[in-house]
Amino acid sequence: MQFYENGFRGGNPDVKDAAPNRRDYAGHAPMPDKVDVLIAGTGPAGLCLAAQLSQFPEIDTMVVDRSPSNIVKGKADGINTRSMEMFQAFGFADKVKRETYWVNQTSFWMPDTENPSHIKRVGRVQDVTDDSSEMPHILINQARLHQLFLDFMKDAPARMQPDYNWSVRDLVVDPDAKEYPVTVTLEDTGVNWGETITVRANYVVGCDGARSNVRKAIGGELHGDAAHQAWGVMDILANTDFPDVRQKCLITSANEGNVLILPREGGYLFRMYVELDKLNADERVASRNISQHDMIAAANRIMNPYTIDVKEVVWWSIYEIGHRMTDKFDDVPVSEAATRMPRVFTAGDACHTHSPKAGQGMNVSMQDTFNLGWKLAHVLTGRSDASLLHSYSAERHAEARRLVETDHEWARIMSAPLGQSELDGGQEPRFIQHFKANLEFTGGLAVKYDESALIAAPVHQALASGEEIGRRFHSAPVVRVADAKQMQLGHIAEADGRWRIYAFAGTEQSTAIYKLADWLETDPNSPIVKHTRAGEDIDAVIDVRAVFQETFDQIDYSNMPPLFKPCTGKLGLQDHEKVFCTDHKGAGDIFDMRGINRAKGCMIVVRPDQYISNVLPLDGFEALSDHFAGVFLPA
Repeated sequence: MQFYENGFRGGNPDVKDAAPNRRDYAGHAPMPDKVDVLIAGTGPAGLCLAAQLSQFPEIDTMVVDRSPSNIVKGKADGINTRSMEMFQAFGFADKVKRETYWVNQTSFWMPDTENPSHIKRVGRVQDVTDDSSEMPHILINQARLHQLFLDFMKDAPARMQPDYNWSVRDLVVDPDAKEYPVTVTLEDTGVNWGETITVRANYVVGCDGARSNVRKAIGGELHGDAAHQAWGVMDILANTDFPDVRQKCLITSANEGNVLILPREGGYLFRMYVELDKLNADERVASRNISQHDMIAAANRIMNPYTIDVKEVVWWSIYEIGHRMTDKFDDVPVSEAATRMPRVFTAGDACHTHSPKAGQGMNVSMQDTFNLGWKLAHVLTGRSDASLLHSYSAERHAEARRLVETDHEWARIMSAPLGQSELDGGQEPRFIQHFKANLEFTGGLAVKYDESALIAAPVHQALASGEEIGRRFHSAPVVRVADAKQMQLGHIAEADGRWRIYAFAGTEQSTAIYKLADWLETDPNSPIVKHTRAGEDIDAVIDVRAVFQETFDQIDYSNMPPLFKPCTGKLGLQDHEKVFCTDHKGAGDIFDMRGINRAKGCMIVVRPDQYISNVLPLDGFEALSDHFAGVFLPA
């Protein structure tokens, strides 16, 4: 963590210097009538987007929600390893790791063949495979996650806060207007219930749930099916003789259905998903009048011979499984994509819904807006053409479809009676087979974006075989040369809208990385020279880091080129955190772990959302320049 760049300032280093022209959120202050971005919804998707944009005080961002405040309990709880990698960029991953339950093992239970009315443990699976990520799979109260984003926003230069008790009633897009083309009608859901105001926006993002008014306003519809199966979910404080209550458990009974147990933070709380009644084709779950007592009774039947003595039901809900998604995640019809730029987007449940069984809902929703945030920032700050925003729907729609299809299969296998699934009859029970086969997916690590202006063709992929173009940058251990600190290379990336170039030195041409640094800093065709504005720090847009094969004590740090020790900030202070080398204490060699070509080295170009955009040789100057020309406008 770096601070004091612009002079010494005491206090909490997480609190950034406040922007001079930030919005006044005092109770008497008027609501804005024009904004750059209006975000509807303060769930994980909306707050993830707002947190990113709070780093750009020059972008006027407004966040509204119909609720009077942040939630307190309930809703989602699972955070996969990919989301934890994202939390590292926001700076609160360590806090999350300290407070939460870590899912280390998943335990599987099914009917005892000798006594089918009883369940028995049939296997355990390591929940996060070795070296799939340096981060754990964790469980956290969604309300607590919201607060972490809210704190990040409040401490950011914009000092951003949500406007609670306001919801989007409707919106209208004028595609011919150059500025503020979206007219949004906001409805008061608080003291002055029903009163409306109008706000004009350059962009609107609907993170307002499955019944999204933003989606409806742009003609979006959720298409898909329902499994006609009622499930209950409850967070409880209880005593039990079930031995695996502090492990994630998938339990299937002979005749009573299934249970999913998820231990929660704090050591005592745990969540149970309980399979309940089948629904008729035209029936909604609300018509059954199922209570928390019905859930508890069903759980005890499923878990026989074990019992659960519930002391407190903290939160509970009944739901039915549905798998639906919209055709497109923005307001531009496919037929007009070549001539019209998107102005309205949907994210999270507003454009895809599914069961909670795979634990992906909150994660995929945040990844939607982590994808969109930096693109909006690039366009609104004039760094990129508005056509960049077409890539949001193109990239995230494909991933949402994969989510819905995979979750549909998982929910069907979980609910199928024994002997009625295509995975029955193997050496392992069906749900263990399926669970193992989908570990990469459930970790959030299966995302691979297709070739585009943002994702290069894999011409030089062999130079870094373990860092696949289109997938997220896979971190590995390194040592920072200046102070010999062991760390993860991926942890230097912040949610600040900057691109990263990781330059790995080779052995055949030891001077290649130095020539690259000189070219990047001085040549007119360098993307840093072309896309960094006058008066900005040299790493304001593209942050370059060097990784050497020697250990830190073998490197002549004084001989590093200026690009690797730049002087930045108001005081022009030298940055000593740009140069790394292989770990010398046995944590792992990043060159070996990630398939980096030792002889030739390479450049790995990484987007602001941590996905690999290109892999190039160290002398691939022209290709690097052309690649960034497809992303940025000239400064």
